[in-house]
Order: sequence, then C-alpha cells, then structure tokens
Amino acid sequence: MPILRTSPASPFGRKVRIAAEVAGLADRIRIESADTNDAADALRQQNPLGKIPTLLLDDGEPLYDSRVIVEYLNETAAAPVLVPPGPARIGVLRHQALADGLLDACILQVYEGRYRPPELRGEHWLAHQRGKMDRALAHLAAHHATPGSGVPHIGEIGQACALGYLDLRFAGAWRSAHPALVAWLDDFAARVPAYARTAPTA
Repeated sequence: MPILRTSPASPFGRKVRIAAEVAGLADRIRIESADTNDAADALRQQNPLGKIPTLLLDDGEPLYDSRVIVEYLNETAAAPVLVPPGPARIGVLRHQALADGLLDACILQVYEGRYRPPELRGEHWLAHQRGKMDRALAHLAAHHATPGSGVPHIGEIGQACALGYLDLRFAGAWRSAHPALVAWLDDFAARVPAYARTAPTA
C-alpha cells in the first residue's frame, strides 16, 4: 500500500488527502506523519528535498511534489476526475497553479516569522509576498467564486486548501474583503466531506 508522508497542518498534504478521497483512493493509501525539521526522519532519504507531501509507492519509489502526486492519483483512479482530459485540462491546471502560488506566498510569510529573528526580517520581501497573496485572492474572487457542482477538480481542491490555510495561519483576515470566496468555501465544505475530515487542529 502506498504511504503518504505528510503532516496534519500541511496545506499541500491536505490537498493530496482530499484529492485521494475525491478520486476514490483514500482506502488504498496509508497516511504516515513526517517531521521536516527532524534530521533523523527518513523523509530526507525518501525525498532529497526533505519536503512534504511525499508519496511512497509499493516499490519504494517516491513521488513529489503535490502536483506530481495528484497526476498519479488522477491516472490511478477509475476516471480522471481530478484533472479532466481534453480542452478543460489546461484551465484546471492553471487554477491549481494559482492556488499553489497563493499557498507559497502565504507559507513564505509564515516561515519568515517562524525562522528569522525580528531584526533580520525583510519587510520589503514580506510586502512582495503579501502582494502576491492579495492579487491571487482578488483573481480567485473574480474568476473562481461560483459555487461548484458534482465532483471537484484539483483547482477547486487547491483553492479550498489555500483558503483553509489562510484561516489557520492568518486568522481568516481574507474573509472580510472576499465574501464571495467565503460563500464558495462554505459550499465546497458542504459538498466535499473530506474538507472537514482533513482540517488541521494547529
């Protein structure tokens, strides 16, 4: 059985876990915790980048990052529900890339505060990341805030995980400026039970 190395608070790990449920593969993957800060964790041998999520296949071959894992899930599933074939494919992948980029900008801000002492923090660099975050949210609100139907694709899953991470690490500050995205996320959570099941606690 493939093993997904991740942590409860990882938004990219959450994306893969929701994707696996949506694709009908959750019962065929074992979740195993990983600590990216622990030099003794086997993660650094499994993935030379020492990053999560990493999916270990039955033969030990590792897959990373989340986008590669999602492609594997999409190919393994009974139907390509995560990334549709044909003309819609590129739009869905672009949607995923925007959600991933939003997460990257958020995580870099969190890491700046977590790992760099206050006197060494780059305010100009932080402002640059906040600009990415603000523009991404505005674009999602303008183009991806219509409640969905049916099985969600990976762009929608990534968007939900990005908004969930903003709730977790930025105290939901995005909500007042983007009510359409709030309504979208409420709708997503109602129709995708895996969103609540994978919610981080800290």
